[in-house]
This record gives sequence, structure tokens and C-alpha cells, in this order.
Amino acid sequence: MITTCTVAENNRTWGLLWFAVLSLLLILPSWSQATDPTSWTTLEPGLELANFPTNHPGIGGDSTVAVLRADPALWSLDLLSMTDPPGGLRLTARQWCREYGLTVAINGGMFDLDYQTHVGYCSAHGHTNSSTVTEYQSVAASNPRKTDIPPFRIFDLDQPGITIDTIKEDYNCLAQNLRLIKRPGENRWTQQPKQWSEAALGEDAQGRILFIFCRTGYSMYDLNEILLSLPLDLVCAQHLEGGPEAQLYIRTDEFEAEFLGSYETNFFESGQNQAATQIPVIFGLRPRDNHDPR
Repeated sequence: MITTCTVAENNRTWGLLWFAVLSLLLILPSWSQATDPTSWTTLEPGLELANFPTNHPGIGGDSTVAVLRADPALWSLDLLSMTDPPGGLRLTARQWCREYGLTVAINGGMFDLDYQTHVGYCSAHGHTNSSTVTEYQSVAASNPRKTDIPPFRIFDLDQPGITIDTIKEDYNCLAQNLRLIKRPGENRWTQQPKQWSEAALGEDAQGRILFIFCRTGYSMYDLNEILLSLPLDLVCAQHLEGGPEAQLYIRTDEFEAEFLGSYETNFFESGQNQAATQIPVIFGLRPRDNHDPR
């Protein structure tokens, strides 16, 4: 059977086809970024790593953000400090992992001039590293005292009824840090000239733990905007450390990586740092069947 069509019909058919192709090309980049499962590499069950290009120039680094995502049903988030037990040592993230059997370690927050204590409130399993409650509006909590609450949660202290004391009633581990992003996804920073490498802790819409690392120096306003644009379902985040002291270390049976910060305005204005700083407080991840007995 031979089918015929007029020139007008033929042109209309090709026009519709080209419109469909062009429409697909326009939506494909954003769709693939948001839904492509291959952007995450599974390191262990419930533990995934992704490296996202920012498409935003910064200082030093490769303009990418590394994100480690952990399911708190399978991975325990602990808070460890050099003051528990007393007389402990400051260690790099790599050394914390090797000394305490952790799979992952990242800064627990900024530390004071004594190089031992956290700058905000910090306690874990009955030991208080710092009793100082600051104006910082973000508190990360883990190891719940009850079975009917999330195993991990980042709280905003400017929400009604939320205080350090109310969080302590429900959780064993608390770290008060400078807030980056307020729930449910609000950039709390204004633009500023200061830029630095960043280690951050985040929570996504499913309650998963996000260890966020960016070696490239950005202002925190710009970095927050970048994070909120990525396919992370990020609802809140807190600052852990910046500049050359920021670090993230991961080691599984099949994978090992160490991420080190570098640039910080008025402190270390270089993208060439290759040395890991010893830090007194860290967040660590270990499988739930391998919990620290302390």
C-alpha cells in the first residue's frame, strides 16, 4: 500500500518532529541531573558518594562538591572528642577512623583556642566536651534515647519549643554549630567577600545524613545556593569547618578517599594545601552492627 501526503502535510510533520526533539534537548539536562541514579556510587549498603560539578567558578579546587549520603537506619552517627577519655589526642580524620574503627570521619565543628573543646555546646554519651551555649542556631542530634523518633536530626534553635535542653531529653549526642541552611531549605547567609573551603553536615528530606565537602573556596551564600540547586533534597545544613582544617576521610573494604580543605580568606589564601590538620572533635560513621562500646 502506498501512502501519499501533500508538501504542506510533510512540512507540518517535520516541524512537529523538530519541535519535539528541541523540547527534549531543552529539558534533558535538568531532568538527567535531578533523576540520574548513576551520579551516586554505592560504597556499602546505605552509604553512597557523589561528586557534583558546581558550574560556578571559585578559588582553588576543581569547582565540585563531594557528598557522602548515609542511611541512619544502617549507619550510626557518633560524636567523638579528644576529651573522652580525658587526656586523649587530637587526630586527623584518617587517624580517628583507624583508631576508633570508623568508616567515615568529618570535622565535628570549629574548636576553641585550647585546641580541645568545641566552640558551641557539644556532648556525647554522657560526656560534655563543651557546655558553652552560643548564638549558633543549628544543633545536630543523633543516638536517640527513644525508639519512636528519628535516629538523626538537625534542629533549628529559633523554632518554638526547641532548646538545647529539650533536644538533650531525646538524644545522646548533640553538636551546636553555625547554621548554613534553615529547614526546609532556606539560605541563611547574605553575600560576603570571605571565601573558604567547606566541610558541612546536612540532612535531606528523607532524614538521611549528608557529609558535604567542597575544597574550592566560595562565599557561604554562594555555596548554599549551589547546594540547594543540586539533586540532594537538602532541607538543612550546618557549618563544621572551613579552610585547610576542613577534612573528610572515607575507608571501606573497596574504597578509600581523603578530602582536604585549603583556601580561606585572611588565613590560608592558597589552593595548595596537602596536609591534614589534627582536630579534637569529629562526627564519625560506622555500621550499626559495629557500635562503639564507649
